[in-house]
Amino acid sequence: MRTQQAPILQLQNVECRHGEQIIVRDISFELHAGDSACLLGPSGCGKTTLLRAIAGLEPIYDGQIIIHGNLCSELERMIPPEQRKLGLVFQDHALFPHLSIFDNVAFGLRKLNKKDKQARVLECLELVGLADLGERFPHQLSGGQQQRVALARTIAPKPRLILLDEPFSSLDTHLRRSLARELKELLKEQEIASLLVTHDQQEAFAMADYIGVMHQGHLLQWDTPYNLYHQPVDAQIASFIGEGHFIAGIISDDTHVNTVLGNFSIAQSSTNNGNQFAPEQNVLVLMRPDDIKPNPNSPLRGKVVHKVFKGAIIEYELELANKEALKAIFPSHHDYPLLQDIGFDLDVKHLIVYPDHISL
Repeated sequence: MRTQQAPILQLQNVECRHGEQIIVRDISFELHAGDSACLLGPSGCGKTTLLRAIAGLEPIYDGQIIIHGNLCSELERMIPPEQRKLGLVFQDHALFPHLSIFDNVAFGLRKLNKKDKQARVLECLELVGLADLGERFPHQLSGGQQQRVALARTIAPKPRLILLDEPFSSLDTHLRRSLARELKELLKEQEIASLLVTHDQQEAFAMADYIGVMHQGHLLQWDTPYNLYHQPVDAQIASFIGEGHFIAGIISDDTHVNTVLGNFSIAQSSTNNGNQFAPEQNVLVLMRPDDIKPNPNSPLRGKVVHKVFKGAIIEYELELANKEALKAIFPSHHDYPLLQDIGFDLDVKHLIVYPDHISL
């Protein structure tokens, strides 16, 4: 929930370069106390460079980075990381192998007296579910437990902001999801703002109140996970977030679009993103897998050309009469063989329409 207090973190038109190559360009956003945010994008999009710039590990070429109201980075000015009062969590945990778990967590608490240090370490180990493991060493713990130690060490000095560079990438899928959920709850309890970098959409959805989608150094959309999925600002984001397909359409009048699947009202769609369409204009219509419902009696038909069984669900790729493709997610008791012609219905409330000149 947003507060009226000053932001913990502000980025204003930030640009980063490596030599003459622009890595990130004109990035602006802010975080408040307790916000969980994520920079999401493919490898090479600039998200890690931006995180390192916020941490004080990379200079910026233009703009400003303000942390706790203090100007920390601008052209020819860079406050060192240790003066930024933030926490960092890396992919490899970066634990000290020769120190016990207790001493790893205590490492950043050298200014506290012995009694206060012990109390804070025990409190942090309790928060991450490792209260009984303080005397062990990192090699005696599982990967998930080591990551919990890294998180405990990060929150021990009570930072108001932590930065996480793909911290769950070395863990298995189930553990990644559960740790992301637990971490979000922990940070909310402690009112610590966080910024996560990841390429994993499900991890971003589980962890973040706000997600910034990055592509080739640009921040394309900064929004809630719900809005990114249901109201992507352009076709590029729509094709990246979630698993959908675009089918061709032609605007038949001011309020309807005609496709191979029928004529639909644009007014029924969840958003048209402010686009104004003219009659006979060619458009792209986004179809999400969850928009498609199985119905053997429907006149809408598709041929099963690919399927993936995932336990409770089966993911299908359907080929339409004009050779366009759709993805569908059905409960797994709807088990159809390859090449079978099947019927389906559409949830037209979730159709999203874009001009067809967008490069995907």
